[in-house]
Amino acid sequence: MGLKFDFNNMYSFSVGSHGVSQEDIDEILPEARLCARHLKKIIADPQARVNLGLEWVTLFQQDKEEIAKIQKLGKEISGKYENVVFLGIGGSYLGLKAAQDALCVPYYNEFKPLRNKSPRIYLEGNNLDPDTLRVLLKNLLPKKTFVIVISKSGETTEPKAAFSLVEAWLKKGVGKRYGRQILAITDPRSGALRAKVELEQKKDILSFRAFPIVKGVGGRFSEFNMGLIHLAIVGVNIEELFSGVKEMFDRCSQDDILKNPAYMYALLHTILYRKKAKSLAILMPFSQTLKSTADWYVQLLAESLGKKYHRKIVVGSDGVENWLADEKSLFSKGRTPISAAGTNDLHSIQQNNVEGEDNKVLTFIRVEKFKTDLKIPGAGDLLSGKSFSSLMHLAQEATEWALVSESRPNCTIVMPEVSAHNWGALLFFFEMATAFEGELLNINAFDQPGVEGYKNYMYYKLGKPGIPAAVAEAIKNKPLIKDPKYIL
Repeated sequence: MGLKFDFNNMYSFSVGSHGVSQEDIDEILPEARLCARHLKKIIADPQARVNLGLEWVTLFQQDKEEIAKIQKLGKEISGKYENVVFLGIGGSYLGLKAAQDALCVPYYNEFKPLRNKSPRIYLEGNNLDPDTLRVLLKNLLPKKTFVIVISKSGETTEPKAAFSLVEAWLKKGVGKRYGRQILAITDPRSGALRAKVELEQKKDILSFRAFPIVKGVGGRFSEFNMGLIHLAIVGVNIEELFSGVKEMFDRCSQDDILKNPAYMYALLHTILYRKKAKSLAILMPFSQTLKSTADWYVQLLAESLGKKYHRKIVVGSDGVENWLADEKSLFSKGRTPISAAGTNDLHSIQQNNVEGEDNKVLTFIRVEKFKTDLKIPGAGDLLSGKSFSSLMHLAQEATEWALVSESRPNCTIVMPEVSAHNWGALLFFFEMATAFEGELLNINAFDQPGVEGYKNYMYYKLGKPGIPAAVAEAIKNKPLIKDPKYIL
């Protein structure tokens, strides 16, 4: 049996007036069915999927020959190098970190026997803190290090800055053939990084090898695209991963919304958001290995659903939809995600969850079977003879009870065990739930215009050519105010 979605504690029979009633379900179902039909129509249309950014739904169907190429290169890198440095930000960092923590043994980097001859993995390029990258490069040997840079355009500041530094470090330490230790995952046709790949390959065909970012796949939905080489290097079975994705795809293709786990997840949260003002979404896995998956989910939900305007659908002469921002229909909403971990955070934010402002819904991830277990020694003590896994399960159950007793809605995703199959299903579950929630809110869940604000400001200050005049004018006309009397 695969993942299960337990939503008993979302209903009014568990949490009273703070929960969802049958009347609430009946009221939203006609709208939800229209949304489901619309999403199904887009998913069935290859041109619409690419145009609107939903091609991620097909990633588990990628060509087996291409997957074999990725696995072959991953095995080659793994057998030849002691270290692999990935450079990326957003999904190109969070997806890899989630996979690393969930599917590799804990303390993978620290203990050589645990890695089964695979290289250490370092994830960088996700911030501009000079201390971390400096320490890393100072302590790695260039000749024993392979570098993978992930960037669709090659222009995003954080990975671009890191790659410039790492490339110079490799060139100095390896020599003129340093490019043979670099792989780029980037746009297949355009962008600064693609141009760099083509330039270097003209000099040396084995230099700057590259894999494409699939068109129509946004960064936060791209783990099953750009993350595959990482999985191949550390020895994760990609076919097993995709079997889990396919299983969840099939379950989420059901027309009956009330039997579709991802759609029910979105539906219930939307009702609680609209009618009960539950604006905070806390994801709390009761497994330390899934904490980074919760961090990945933060980007997925925040970047997908936090939008300023509703969506305006315009159908072109070719019959394909385009989604525009409807500037006459202000939205400026979207649930705010927070990542946590059980049992760690039962001693921090749980106090607020139970007694603080009643504006949140918790989702727990309960792992039924851990890879190993520990039994507490001794006799006569309350904990004597108890296993860690049984205590973890009891803590999760107790957390549910504590919330329900205060009429605080929550739900649980039950995961049989943390495996490639189940983890693939989990990510796809959240992706489909987010896509459907975007439909219910009538917003574009696949763009991120708000992210451009800080980028544009940085580009303007750095003197990047080609900034639109309107953007430059807006920055000039709205300077930051730094009055000394308001700085203590």
